[in-house]
Amino acid sequence: MHTPVTIIGAGLGGLTLARVLHVHGIPVTVYEAEPSPSARTQGGMLDIHDYNGQLALQAAGLMDEFHAIVLEGRQAMRVLGRDGAVLFEEADDGTGGRPEALRGELRRILLDSLPAGTVQWGHKVSSTRALGAGRYEVTFADGGTVVTRLLVGADGAWSRVRPLLSTATPEYVGKSVFETYLLDADTRHPATAKAVGGGSMIAPSPGREIFAHRESGDTLHAYVGVSEPQDWFAAVDVADAAAATARIAAEFDGWAPELTALITDGDTAPILRPLYALPAGHRWDRVPGVTLLGDAAHLAAPNGEGANLAMLDGAELGKALAAHPDDIETALTEYEQAMFVRSAEAVTFEGAEVHGIDSENNTPEAMLKMFTEQNRPAT
Repeated sequence: MHTPVTIIGAGLGGLTLARVLHVHGIPVTVYEAEPSPSARTQGGMLDIHDYNGQLALQAAGLMDEFHAIVLEGRQAMRVLGRDGAVLFEEADDGTGGRPEALRGELRRILLDSLPAGTVQWGHKVSSTRALGAGRYEVTFADGGTVVTRLLVGADGAWSRVRPLLSTATPEYVGKSVFETYLLDADTRHPATAKAVGGGSMIAPSPGREIFAHRESGDTLHAYVGVSEPQDWFAAVDVADAAAATARIAAEFDGWAPELTALITDGDTAPILRPLYALPAGHRWDRVPGVTLLGDAAHLAAPNGEGANLAMLDGAELGKALAAHPDDIETALTEYEQAMFVRSAEAVTFEGAEVHGIDSENNTPEAMLKMFTEQNRPAT
């Protein structure tokens, strides 16, 4: 295949696609808005599943590099009540199919696997348009342009490529999370570190929940979920860290102090992240020479599958293009039809139904029942 591939976005999905294309000798350029690989922190822990994310890394030839960045013990999980009681606990015995790694480290091994110059940094896309005859023009914020016959939008929730294919836009899902970090937790916040344990911890309740993860060393990364309309969050002055912290903590009045410390004792200012999703089952009619992957194609509220699906999208698209070097449209059609089904069926906890935060069943007891049924031997 000699048609160069133009990828917008150097997230995990776009980089996986670039790597698989490189493995197959297909020319590719990735355009990324960020000015450099180290321009910002790349997020927290990701569990990379043996049924999607790891398959993508195998296709990319990067399993050894992946195993080198896995943080041992982080698959451990526990469910706590609002009073801090541990109601469910599962240890990491090393045999699970969801090893954990830092998103930034995953991105690094993908970047390191690409030839210098593959990623063009500091190229923020302002618009895209069809020129006819299967050609597309990408315009960047600095006024520069590039024309391509094969364009892939791997540019996330607010994709500039998506309008070439679909009129769909993400909508607020009714929930936002506040991110906090507790550093040197084992020595500075021992009660909270003990509550979180060695891996992840969730304390659910209707409309309010706290999820935390132990990252490298003894850093605790928490996601404090609150189900309210966007107007509610607009009244929270996140620029005033102390005021914002107090307002969030008030929503968890009566919870165990070792849990609320994830809010009140944060060593960084709380970061507000509203959650959005594309319509369920989002798809489009085939348009020659352009497609989407990852959140640009199927943004969903966090369910443990987003990064894994983006990586698998990238790998599967790369493999399809390599398998049909003389027929790009067949490759794109094959990829999209499988991707539409795969993303629509994405689930959490390997097939178990998870109750939304608004549900009266978003409780430790309901989650415990779910785990029990999931682990029950088949008859």
